[in-house]
Amino acid sequence: SLKMASDSPESLMTLCTDYCLRNLEGTLCYLLDNETLRLHPDIFLPSEICDKLVNEYVELVKTDSIFEPHESFFTLFSDPRSTRLARIHLREQIVQDQDLEAIRKQDLVELYLTNCEKLTAKSLQTLVSFSHTLISLSLFGCCNIFYEEENPGGCEDDCLVNPTRQVLVKDFTFEGFSRLRFLNLGRLIEGVNVETLLRPLASLAALDLSGIQLNDVGFLTQWKDSLVSLVLYNMDLSEEHIQVIAQLRKLRHLDISRDHLSSYYKFKLTRRVLNLFVENLVNLTSLDISGHTMLENCTIPSMEEKMGQTSIEPAKSSIAPFRGLKRPLQFLGLFETSLCRLMHIPAYKVSGDKNEEQVLNAIEAYTEHRPEITSRAINLLFDIARIERCSQLLRALQLVITALKCHKDDKNIQVTGSAALFYLTNSEYRMEQSVKLRRQVIQVVLNGMESYQEVTVQRNCCLTLCNFSIPEELEFQYRRVNELLLNILNQSRQDESIQRIAVHLCNALVCQVDNDHKEAVGKMGFVMTMLKLIQKKLADKTCDQVMEFSWSALWNITDETPDNCEMFLNYSGMKLFLECLKEFPEKQELHRNMLGLLGNVAEVKELRPQLMTSQFISVFSNLLESKADGIEVSYNACGVLSHIMFDGPEAWGICEPHREEVVKRMWAAIQSWDINSRRNINYRSFEPILRLLPQGISPVSQHWATWALYNLVSVYPDKYCPLLIKEGGIPLLKDMIKMASARQETKEMAR
Repeated sequence: SLKMASDSPESLMTLCTDYCLRNLEGTLCYLLDNETLRLHPDIFLPSEICDKLVNEYVELVKTDSIFEPHESFFTLFSDPRSTRLARIHLREQIVQDQDLEAIRKQDLVELYLTNCEKLTAKSLQTLVSFSHTLISLSLFGCCNIFYEEENPGGCEDDCLVNPTRQVLVKDFTFEGFSRLRFLNLGRLIEGVNVETLLRPLASLAALDLSGIQLNDVGFLTQWKDSLVSLVLYNMDLSEEHIQVIAQLRKLRHLDISRDHLSSYYKFKLTRRVLNLFVENLVNLTSLDISGHTMLENCTIPSMEEKMGQTSIEPAKSSIAPFRGLKRPLQFLGLFETSLCRLMHIPAYKVSGDKNEEQVLNAIEAYTEHRPEITSRAINLLFDIARIERCSQLLRALQLVITALKCHKDDKNIQVTGSAALFYLTNSEYRMEQSVKLRRQVIQVVLNGMESYQEVTVQRNCCLTLCNFSIPEELEFQYRRVNELLLNILNQSRQDESIQRIAVHLCNALVCQVDNDHKEAVGKMGFVMTMLKLIQKKLADKTCDQVMEFSWSALWNITDETPDNCEMFLNYSGMKLFLECLKEFPEKQELHRNMLGLLGNVAEVKELRPQLMTSQFISVFSNLLESKADGIEVSYNACGVLSHIMFDGPEAWGICEPHREEVVKRMWAAIQSWDINSRRNINYRSFEPILRLLPQGISPVSQHWATWALYNLVSVYPDKYCPLLIKEGGIPLLKDMIKMASARQETKEMAR
């Protein structure tokens, strides 16, 4: 089912929502006074659509860097006569007091505010406007919502230093919230009296008090007939707590788990406590005791355990107290406890660290509210993906993507998540992944690169991108990925390994793409960035992969792109070319890449005069004799000269070397090449070669062009015969055979 889910296209509803949010002005809204968004007066939207608009908006602001948030977005939903809201989920810095204030007339049924640190006590007052309809409320991690700003009365000097003091609101309670059943107060600020706050609530069904320290929880018994879910994650427990919990007989879900790294806990779990839960909480279907130390041995001796297959039957349970269960639990949280490694665990789903299934269950259960646990679970998944083989690949990928999206600013999750993605997207898993899923991976990788300048995250993200077919799979984010890579390469201090991977990616991105892409990337400063890298390497006198890739990238980006060729010349590219030749006379790859690039420059008629100097022509002529990289360097040098010769004798504005002498050397070079040479070059078009055929001004250029075509179509017929035909090469060759000025051997080859 997961495979199907990840493959199916987005629903029409999702596509329309996304489109409207990205084009609010063109669809639902108009701009008032050039700044405020207003809903068109004839628009009426039901809650099914409005909820989705708000929730997707929050998601987009959080996970899509290109998406611009709107100051006045929430005011679009201020009038329930035209827009209805019922269930909304808001997160983090995206939401402020005035946003909630804007929608106060709505009859909200469900309001989740997660880590909304900008909300203050003003929003507590706004909550009161929803009190008559609200059934579910989460204030998880809203650490300032119980603070108001108090202006000191007598304003003395203090005023300037601290004009507003944060004061804890003591008098707010849930009085009047008559329908409230589900409440999450996780990570509530210290000093708020939880008991007083909750007392007015008649019949709570679910309560989350994660991370709150309460010595006395006796007040919970007022809901012993209604409470079905209780979460006390990271609360330091005592015998009193346990006695109270045992009285909440309607509980179906109990979570007393903890983060064993966060602080010292006096409480230890015992066999007696687990027995108490099993005996008293007869409706329990889900229990989480992750992170707890067991004070005594609760396990059944291993002799008994060895019998037969693993079983989830309570009667066979390896954990003694759970033999008293009437039926297996739906969920049992045992992450970072010794119990998860036992053989018979009476639960359908177990979170733990024993195997892939348990680890994935942990990531799934804890991602939303417990990043500190999730990052350790993802770390375990990383080891599984790296050392063994993942058997639930799609589930693993989707869980990691969700965690990375949800915790964009959590360094641990970004580091472990990006590392896990590298192993989960490599080639052995390729077949199982849909285009949609792989695009989601690319999106979160780019998000990570954007928000984290941290070396490990950057390296992991770059390495993960190497698992994709470039440029094809990155085409849909082409601009963005190039900007990010150039950004990495332009940093003053650079990590060698990241630099190498980033240059490799840049090179791959401009290889075999359309000219408009190359022009766009050129305008982003690509040429300049590569030349700066080359300059640095020259100064260090090192010719490594970065140096070679940088020249190769310049060769690719100048292919049939005159603007980029011009930039290369304007930014002293020729000076660097000469210096590299001199500094690294033996580096064949380097010579090939540099001359390939100069071949591109020489194809641009307007730029050729800049190559017409004694120094450059002598260098190109001498390279005709080069044996570097087979015939490639000699071939490319001859190509550069062929284009220059094509401009005729009157363009030859230098005394030394003589034009005839260079022509002679060109003939000699071409005659020395093996016509069956296998090639280290890739032509997307023959146009620059074909233009040298119908002319009589430079027979040697004509011969070079004919040799090039002959070699390519005979060694690689499947690739290049169709290209030659498509680009009209056949009639050009036929016409040339009839030309008086063409040399006999050229005609032979053309025939």
